[in-house]
Amino acid sequence: MIIDTHIHLYSDQFDTDRDELVRAAIDEQVGIFLMPNIDIASIGPMMALNEKFPQRCLPMFGLHPCDVKTDYLSKLDEIKDFMLRNLEVTVAIGETGLDHYWDMTYSNEQEEALNIQLNWCMEYDLPVVIHSRDSLDAILSILESRKSDGLKGVLHCFSGTREQVERVNKLDFYFGLGGVLTFKNGGLDKVIHDIPTNRIILETDAPYLAPVPYRGKRNEPVYIRKVAEKLAEMTRKSVDEIERITTQNAVRLFGIKQLPNG
Repeated sequence: MIIDTHIHLYSDQFDTDRDELVRAAIDEQVGIFLMPNIDIASIGPMMALNEKFPQRCLPMFGLHPCDVKTDYLSKLDEIKDFMLRNLEVTVAIGETGLDHYWDMTYSNEQEEALNIQLNWCMEYDLPVVIHSRDSLDAILSILESRKSDGLKGVLHCFSGTREQVERVNKLDFYFGLGGVLTFKNGGLDKVIHDIPTNRIILETDAPYLAPVPYRGKRNEPVYIRKVAEKLAEMTRKSVDEIERITTQNAVRLFGIKQLPNG
Protein backbone atom coordinates (compact mmCIF):
# COMPACT_ATOMS: atom_id res chain seq x y z
CA MET A 1 0.00 0.00 0.00
CA ILE A 2 1.08 3.59 -0.70
CA ILE A 3 0.03 6.53 1.46
CA ASP A 4 -0.26 9.84 -0.36
CA THR A 5 0.74 12.19 2.43
CA HIS A 6 -0.21 15.45 0.68
CA ILE A 7 -3.11 15.76 -1.75
CA HIS A 8 -5.72 18.49 -2.26
CA LEU A 9 -8.55 16.09 -3.11
CA TYR A 10 -11.12 18.76 -2.29
CA SER A 11 -9.86 20.99 -5.12
CA ASP A 12 -12.49 22.07 -7.64
CA GLN A 13 -10.21 20.61 -10.33
CA PHE A 14 -11.56 17.22 -9.21
CA ASP A 15 -15.25 18.18 -9.07
CA THR A 16 -16.20 16.20 -12.20
CA ASP A 17 -14.48 12.90 -11.40
CA ARG A 18 -13.27 12.92 -7.79
CA ASP A 19 -14.85 9.63 -6.68
CA GLU A 20 -13.69 7.82 -9.80
CA LEU A 21 -10.11 9.02 -9.26
CA VAL A 22 -10.13 7.94 -5.61
CA ARG A 23 -11.46 4.49 -6.46
CA ALA A 24 -8.98 4.10 -9.34
CA ALA A 25 -6.13 4.92 -6.96
CA ILE A 26 -7.45 2.47 -4.36
CA ASP A 27 -7.51 -0.21 -7.06
CA GLU A 28 -3.80 0.52 -7.57
CA GLN A 29 -3.14 0.11 -3.82
CA VAL A 30 -2.96 3.81 -3.01
CA GLY A 31 -4.80 3.27 0.24
CA ILE A 32 -4.79 6.52 2.23
CA PHE A 33 -4.93 10.20 1.23
CA LEU A 34 -3.83 12.86 3.71
CA MET A 35 -5.47 16.20 2.91
CA PRO A 36 -3.81 19.50 3.87
CA ASN A 37 -6.28 22.26 4.63
CA ILE A 38 -5.25 25.67 3.22
CA ASP A 39 -7.97 28.09 4.34
CA ILE A 40 -11.45 28.24 5.84
CA ALA A 41 -13.23 27.61 2.54
CA SER A 42 -11.48 24.26 2.02
CA ILE A 43 -12.57 22.82 5.37
CA GLY A 44 -16.12 21.90 4.31
CA PRO A 45 -15.14 19.97 1.15
CA MET A 46 -12.25 18.33 3.00
CA MET A 47 -14.47 17.07 5.80
CA ALA A 48 -17.09 15.87 3.31
CA LEU A 49 -14.41 13.61 1.85
CA ASN A 50 -13.46 12.37 5.29
CA GLU A 51 -17.11 11.50 5.92
CA LYS A 52 -17.40 9.68 2.59
CA PHE A 53 -14.08 7.81 2.90
CA PRO A 54 -13.46 7.84 6.68
CA GLN A 55 -10.51 5.44 6.78
CA ARG A 56 -8.91 6.73 3.63
CA CYS A 57 -9.27 10.53 3.40
CA LEU A 58 -7.80 12.02 6.55
CA PRO A 59 -7.75 15.76 7.31
CA MET A 60 -5.18 18.27 8.48
CA PHE A 61 -5.99 21.77 9.68
CA GLY A 62 -3.91 24.85 8.97
CA LEU A 63 -3.61 28.18 7.21
CA HIS A 64 -1.47 28.20 4.07
CA PRO A 65 1.06 31.07 4.06
CA CYS A 66 -0.34 32.43 0.78
CA ASP A 67 -3.67 32.87 2.58
CA VAL A 68 -2.15 34.88 5.43
CA LYS A 69 -3.45 38.45 5.18
CA THR A 70 -4.32 41.19 7.69
CA ASP A 71 -7.11 39.05 9.17
CA TYR A 72 -4.89 36.00 9.77
CA LEU A 73 -5.49 35.88 13.54
CA SER A 74 -9.27 35.60 13.20
CA LYS A 75 -8.82 32.99 10.46
CA LEU A 76 -6.55 30.97 12.70
CA ASP A 77 -9.08 31.13 15.53
CA GLU A 78 -11.79 29.82 13.21
CA ILE A 79 -9.60 27.06 11.80
CA LYS A 80 -8.58 25.97 15.29
CA ASP A 81 -12.23 25.78 16.29
CA PHE A 82 -12.93 23.45 13.36
CA MET A 83 -9.88 21.37 14.27
CA LEU A 84 -10.97 20.94 17.88
CA ARG A 85 -14.37 19.73 16.73
CA ASN A 86 -12.63 17.11 14.57
CA LEU A 87 -9.55 16.38 16.67
CA GLU A 88 -10.17 12.63 16.71
CA VAL A 89 -9.58 12.36 12.94
CA THR A 90 -6.99 15.13 12.56
CA VAL A 91 -3.58 13.76 11.52
CA ALA A 92 -1.53 16.98 11.32
CA ILE A 93 -1.37 20.75 11.41
CA GLY A 94 -0.98 22.16 7.92
CA GLU A 95 -0.25 23.11 5.57
CA THR A 96 1.54 26.05 7.10
CA GLY A 97 4.93 27.63 6.58
CA LEU A 98 6.43 30.53 4.65
CA ASP A 99 6.14 31.47 0.98
CA HIS A 100 8.70 33.99 -0.28
CA TYR A 101 7.99 33.32 -3.95
CA TRP A 102 4.72 35.10 -4.63
CA ASP A 103 4.55 38.09 -2.30
CA MET A 104 6.57 39.31 0.68
CA THR A 105 3.92 41.81 1.84
CA TYR A 106 2.82 39.67 4.76
CA SER A 107 6.12 37.93 5.54
CA ASN A 108 6.03 38.95 9.22
CA GLU A 109 2.43 37.80 9.53
CA GLN A 110 3.33 34.49 7.84
CA GLU A 111 6.04 33.90 10.42
CA GLU A 112 3.69 34.70 13.30
CA ALA A 113 1.00 32.43 11.83
CA LEU A 114 3.56 29.64 11.49
CA ASN A 115 4.63 29.97 15.11
CA ILE A 116 1.02 29.95 16.30
CA GLN A 117 0.41 26.73 14.39
CA LEU A 118 3.62 25.20 15.72
CA ASN A 119 2.21 25.92 19.17
CA TRP A 120 -0.88 23.91 18.22
CA CYS A 121 1.42 21.01 17.34
CA MET A 122 2.89 21.09 20.82
CA GLU A 123 -0.47 21.52 22.51
CA TYR A 124 -2.17 18.62 20.71
CA ASP A 125 0.86 16.43 19.97
CA LEU A 126 0.44 16.61 16.20
CA PRO A 127 3.01 16.75 13.40
CA VAL A 128 3.30 19.81 11.19
CA VAL A 129 3.26 19.91 7.38
CA ILE A 130 5.55 22.70 6.21
CA HIS A 131 5.27 24.66 2.95
CA SER A 132 8.65 26.27 2.21
CA ARG A 133 8.69 27.82 -1.24
CA ASP A 134 11.83 30.00 -1.57
CA SER A 135 11.96 30.09 2.25
CA LEU A 136 13.57 26.86 3.40
CA ASP A 137 16.51 28.47 5.21
CA ALA A 138 14.19 30.82 7.10
CA ILE A 139 11.93 27.94 8.12
CA LEU A 140 14.84 25.75 9.21
CA SER A 141 16.09 28.61 11.38
CA ILE A 142 12.68 28.83 13.06
CA LEU A 143 12.53 25.07 13.61
CA GLU A 144 16.10 25.02 14.92
CA SER A 145 15.28 27.79 17.39
CA ARG A 146 12.41 25.65 18.66
CA LYS A 147 14.15 22.27 18.65
CA SER A 148 13.67 21.87 22.40
CA ASP A 149 9.89 21.98 21.81
CA GLY A 150 10.02 18.44 20.42
CA LEU A 151 8.29 19.36 17.17
CA LYS A 152 7.87 16.71 14.48
CA GLY A 153 6.73 17.01 10.90
CA VAL A 154 7.58 17.04 7.21
CA LEU A 155 9.10 19.48 4.76
CA HIS A 156 6.48 19.19 2.03
CA CYS A 157 7.78 19.19 -1.58
CA PHE A 158 11.38 19.14 -0.41
CA SER A 159 13.92 20.25 -3.02
CA GLY A 160 16.80 21.56 -0.92
CA THR A 161 20.59 21.41 -0.98
CA ARG A 162 22.91 18.94 0.71
CA GLU A 163 23.48 21.44 3.53
CA GLN A 164 19.72 21.84 4.00
CA VAL A 165 19.29 18.05 4.04
CA GLU A 166 21.81 17.90 6.88
CA ARG A 167 19.91 20.56 8.83
CA VAL A 168 16.62 18.68 8.37
CA ASN A 169 18.27 15.44 9.51
CA LYS A 170 19.40 17.11 12.73
CA LEU A 171 15.82 18.21 13.36
CA ASP A 172 14.50 14.65 12.85
CA PHE A 173 11.93 15.97 10.37
CA TYR A 174 10.76 14.01 7.33
CA PHE A 175 11.19 14.76 3.63
CA GLY A 176 8.04 14.91 1.47
CA LEU A 177 8.96 13.81 -2.07
CA GLY A 178 6.62 14.14 -5.02
CA GLY A 179 6.57 14.92 -8.72
CA VAL A 180 9.68 17.12 -8.58
CA LEU A 181 11.66 13.90 -8.00
CA THR A 182 10.92 12.94 -11.62
CA PHE A 183 11.87 16.31 -13.14
CA LYS A 184 15.06 16.35 -15.21
CA ASN A 185 16.34 19.51 -13.50
CA GLY A 186 14.56 19.02 -10.18
CA GLY A 187 17.89 18.77 -8.35
CA LEU A 188 16.94 15.92 -6.04
CA ASP A 189 19.31 13.55 -7.82
CA LYS A 190 22.16 15.50 -6.20
CA VAL A 191 20.93 14.93 -2.63
CA ILE A 192 18.78 11.81 -2.66
CA HIS A 193 21.59 9.65 -1.24
CA ASP A 194 21.98 12.04 1.70
CA ILE A 195 18.33 11.59 2.68
CA PRO A 196 17.71 8.62 5.00
CA THR A 197 15.07 6.32 3.52
CA ASN A 198 13.44 6.02 6.94
CA ARG A 199 12.67 9.76 6.70
CA ILE A 200 11.04 9.81 3.25
CA ILE A 201 7.29 10.00 2.67
CA LEU A 202 5.56 10.14 -0.69
CA GLU A 203 3.11 12.80 -1.87
CA THR A 204 1.44 14.01 -5.04
CA ASP A 205 0.35 17.56 -4.10
CA ALA A 206 -2.39 16.83 -6.64
CA PRO A 207 -3.80 18.53 -8.63
CA TYR A 208 -0.42 20.31 -8.78
CA LEU A 209 3.12 19.19 -9.75
CA ALA A 210 2.28 16.14 -11.82
CA PRO A 211 5.25 13.82 -12.32
CA VAL A 212 6.85 12.97 -15.65
CA PRO A 213 5.36 11.93 -18.10
CA TYR A 214 2.29 13.95 -17.02
CA ARG A 215 4.16 17.15 -16.15
CA GLY A 216 2.11 20.26 -16.94
CA LYS A 217 -1.20 18.37 -16.72
CA ARG A 218 -3.56 17.87 -13.82
CA ASN A 219 -1.92 15.66 -11.23
CA GLU A 220 -4.04 12.67 -10.19
CA PRO A 221 -3.93 10.39 -7.14
CA VAL A 222 -2.72 7.30 -8.99
CA TYR A 223 0.33 9.18 -10.32
CA ILE A 224 2.04 8.74 -6.97
CA ARG A 225 3.14 5.39 -8.35
CA LYS A 226 5.43 7.28 -10.76
CA VAL A 227 7.09 8.93 -7.76
CA ALA A 228 7.54 5.56 -6.04
CA GLU A 229 9.04 4.06 -9.20
CA LYS A 230 11.48 6.95 -9.63
CA LEU A 231 12.55 6.75 -5.99
CA ALA A 232 13.12 3.01 -6.37
CA GLU A 233 15.27 3.64 -9.43
CA MET A 234 17.33 6.36 -7.73
CA THR A 235 17.92 4.38 -4.52
CA ARG A 236 18.35 1.02 -6.26
CA LYS A 237 15.56 -0.56 -4.27
CA SER A 238 12.51 -2.44 -5.47
CA VAL A 239 9.22 -0.58 -5.82
CA ASP A 240 7.73 -2.96 -3.24
CA GLU A 241 10.46 -2.02 -0.76
CA ILE A 242 9.91 1.70 -1.37
CA GLU A 243 6.16 1.25 -0.80
CA ARG A 244 6.77 -0.65 2.42
CA ILE A 245 9.34 1.80 3.81
CA THR A 246 7.46 5.00 2.94
CA THR A 247 4.17 3.62 4.24
CA GLN A 248 5.81 2.68 7.54
CA ASN A 249 7.31 6.17 7.71
CA ALA A 250 3.94 7.84 7.11
CA VAL A 251 2.21 5.64 9.68
CA ARG A 252 4.89 6.52 12.23
CA LEU A 253 4.87 10.27 11.59
CA PHE A 254 1.11 10.78 11.36
CA GLY A 255 0.11 8.23 13.98
CA ILE A 256 -2.18 6.34 11.61
CA LYS A 257 -3.72 3.66 13.80
CA GLN A 258 -5.42 1.48 11.22
CA LEU A 259 -4.75 0.72 7.56
CA PRO A 260 -7.84 0.03 5.46
CA ASN A 261 -8.35 -3.39 3.95
CA GLY A 262 -7.73 -3.58 0.22
